[in-house]
Amino acid sequence: MGKIQVSGLGKAYKSYPNRWARLKEWVLPSVRPQHKLHWVLKDIQFTVFPGEAVGIIGINGAGKSTLLKLITGTTQPTAGCVNVEGKVAALLELGMGFHPDFTGRQNAIMSAQLLGYRLEEITALMPEVEAFAEIGSYIDQPVRTYSSGMQMRLAFSVATATRPDVLIVDEALSVGDAYFQHKSFDRIRRFREEGTTLLLVSHDKQAIQSICDRAILLNKGTLEMEAGPEEVMDYYNALLAERANYKIEQTKSESGQTKTVSGTGEATVVDIFLSNEAGERIEVVNVGERVTLHVDVQVNKNIPRLVLGYGIKDRLGQVIYGTNTFLKDQVLTDLTQGECVCFECVFDANLGFGNYSVQTALVSTDSHLVDNYEWRDLALVFNVVNINKTHFAGCNWMDPKIEITRR
Repeated sequence: MGKIQVSGLGKAYKSYPNRWARLKEWVLPSVRPQHKLHWVLKDIQFTVFPGEAVGIIGINGAGKSTLLKLITGTTQPTAGCVNVEGKVAALLELGMGFHPDFTGRQNAIMSAQLLGYRLEEITALMPEVEAFAEIGSYIDQPVRTYSSGMQMRLAFSVATATRPDVLIVDEALSVGDAYFQHKSFDRIRRFREEGTTLLLVSHDKQAIQSICDRAILLNKGTLEMEAGPEEVMDYYNALLAERANYKIEQTKSESGQTKTVSGTGEATVVDIFLSNEAGERIEVVNVGERVTLHVDVQVNKNIPRLVLGYGIKDRLGQVIYGTNTFLKDQVLTDLTQGECVCFECVFDANLGFGNYSVQTALVSTDSHLVDNYEWRDLALVFNVVNINKTHFAGCNWMDPKIEITRR
């Protein structure tokens, strides 16, 4: 079983004001240092326990790739230490270590040797590597003729030819076709079930929330947050739109869930609830029942445009449906301070049995990255029960009509 322990980890690079300062420091080492340290990572501390899956997220430049290089030993830390137990397989920069003039087979053999395989083991594993990569005759062509997707296929196939104790995957899986991404994540899930410890860097919210037990948010080289995947992804989503006069607040609900509210506050949701066709407030919905989502919005400052967006999320925090009034061509304009707007969204709750939540967004366009007046996660929680429908599986009630012909 693999384990990763990171203690007080930091990485800094020397920054010189000019080339003469660099030369002076080299030639006259006894003089005071001519450089300043630029910290890419500082005081990072966490533990990934055996069999656990942890996701690492953060905006570009937050230090994610540097952290993985420190953990895998391809870069040495300036401060702190990393202890990794067990056999490690890492898929970092796409095609890292591949020689462009060597064939895919030759590169696969060299990569496997670097992972510690003996030649006879590599020979036995090559048919499996070729079969999983599915690049056909290109396996014996120079890697410089490969597309980025083909390089990823081969690199992933070699790194996961046998189940490692620790699997570290960077953004490489975001390259390539959807078929191979699904195939790769199926293999990762199988490894997880068999006890592999996983460290995954990805901007893919669905991948983080469906695979990982916890998530770590890096921001400007520091560990800003460590919690459940949905809680961290909600905070990260709010952080993407952070700007002047912008607030991010997280509070615990009575059920223990973390509610994230962010935005400038120029418009806010003051009430939100579901009602049935009789107009009664409800918290439990029958599969397929027609309901109305009521969202009452208070305008706190004059704003030129207002768009309401909402999304329905399942228990894992994945959005199963979302829309907004921009997409529905119902944008409101020239709203004045003190005005109240009541939105009523009518739909059939064709959802599977379980509990769901609603997130709301008050913005000026179809994205919260332009003007985020308010983004509210877990604004409403409700349950769906199956009272009078035939049994079915999944999160969607589609009720097919099946015709059967015997010949």
